[in-house]
Amino acid sequence: MSYGSFFNFFSHQKHRHRRLEPQREDLSAVLDKNIDLTEKKVRNTLGDSADLVFRKVNLPKNQQLLIIYVIGLVDTKTLNETLLKALVIDAPSEARGRWLPHGVLEFVSKQLIPVANVKNVRTLGEVIDGLLAGNVAVIGTGTRFALLAEMAGWPVRQIEESQSEPSVQGPHEAFNEVLRDTTALIRRRLRDTRLRTEAMIIGESSKTDVAIMYLSGVVNVSVLEEVHRRLQNIHLSSVLDAHYIEEFLEDSPLSPYPQVQNTERPDVVAAALLEGKIAIVVDGTPTVLLVPMTFWNGFQAPDDYYQRSVYVTLVRWIRFMMLNLSIFLTPVYVALTSFHPQMLPTNLLITFAASHNGSPFPVVLEAFMMEIIFEGLREAGVRLPKAVGSAVSIVGGLVVGQAAVEAGIVSAPTVIVVAMSGIASFTIPRYNFGFSYRILRFFVLLLAGTVGLYGITLSFIVILTHQLNLRSFGVPYMSPLSPRNPRQLLDVLVRAPRRYLPQRSRPHQDNPRAKGHPEKSGANST
Repeated sequence: MSYGSFFNFFSHQKHRHRRLEPQREDLSAVLDKNIDLTEKKVRNTLGDSADLVFRKVNLPKNQQLLIIYVIGLVDTKTLNETLLKALVIDAPSEARGRWLPHGVLEFVSKQLIPVANVKNVRTLGEVIDGLLAGNVAVIGTGTRFALLAEMAGWPVRQIEESQSEPSVQGPHEAFNEVLRDTTALIRRRLRDTRLRTEAMIIGESSKTDVAIMYLSGVVNVSVLEEVHRRLQNIHLSSVLDAHYIEEFLEDSPLSPYPQVQNTERPDVVAAALLEGKIAIVVDGTPTVLLVPMTFWNGFQAPDDYYQRSVYVTLVRWIRFMMLNLSIFLTPVYVALTSFHPQMLPTNLLITFAASHNGSPFPVVLEAFMMEIIFEGLREAGVRLPKAVGSAVSIVGGLVVGQAAVEAGIVSAPTVIVVAMSGIASFTIPRYNFGFSYRILRFFVLLLAGTVGLYGITLSFIVILTHQLNLRSFGVPYMSPLSPRNPRQLLDVLVRAPRRYLPQRSRPHQDNPRAKGHPEKSGANST
């Protein structure tokens, strides 16, 4: 290659690179009166994208309107039938022969645009943000401001039943990914004048809309201020889901227990707001975050309030026993068979010994292997398509378990105990709450396989101590059991008849949680 060719190639690549890199514009600059110059700045900022539409409308007296929008982000039907009709057909005829002292855009704004939400913006950055949020920008000749008509209309998922929180009785509708639909479903259930919604934007690139909802006079003011402070301190480039900000809200991110409650159900959010909680709604996700959270929130299901109190109390006790079985059953089996066989009945001990005869691994290793296989099957069942996932879980569990026993790799009692632990873990109503026990089970199993029942006792003390010291926005995680609140205990391990349950929504002057620290006031969120 000659020097001339090399220079031409380098020059071509340099100019090509310049074409790919749009000229950076000052987004804080006030709009220019020349709409051609404004159009050029918008094209430079957005890289002259193919889905960006610029349309000019000629008006009398050498005036023009520039309409800008992004295809796919606006409701095309509404745009054609209302805004474009008004601006392209009606505006030229209406403006003809009129004297427009304040410019054509003022006239268009007040008399022609048939859209409810229209606002004036003055900087290039505001126009860009509005276009990317699904607004239509209208810019007129000789004016230093633009009109942003709200006409967002992208494809959305319909209101459907919750997949993660199914309910036998009670409402079945769940949130979708649209923030306004979520807030509307909540407000439809709470026609309370004290319901407040605050808006903010998080994410430098995603600019995700986030709404904070609470009942004024019921919410704890100090908790609300702490929510504001933690949300404002989140500096992420993108927030694509509510779980992106969940870790920033937790008091102890390294704890296995979740300190922020997740839900997809409007009725759960409405009940939480009546209790003085705060809901954080993130656009683009059906999950709503509720704070503060206690241990008992992960233990309770929405159906608990749609069925008879006697039945719910029985179910809660069964659920509590299953909760303990899910974490302690396998470790106790390992501890008794490995370290304390004298505590077992003779017949049972002989059965265990006969089953384990021929297995090359100790019981604790068998338990670890089966627990890991069980977790792997569960993850495979969740990640695979629904039509395949359930088949893989069932066939995998039966075939692998049966084959492992027949091959003499693991004993049959170990498979039975691990399967019972796994089934018990499915009784935990909250999905993220169940994660904590899946993690803690391995911790308890490790100590049980090391020092037997002493290890289980030690792990129980460690877990209980951690629970008692855990906080969620200053609220003790084990409240109202510790610190004890007798009236609130009516809705913890038992579910008292509704007439005896504490009043959930109270006015500000009667609410002891409205002043002072929630820990001192004994706030809870059961």
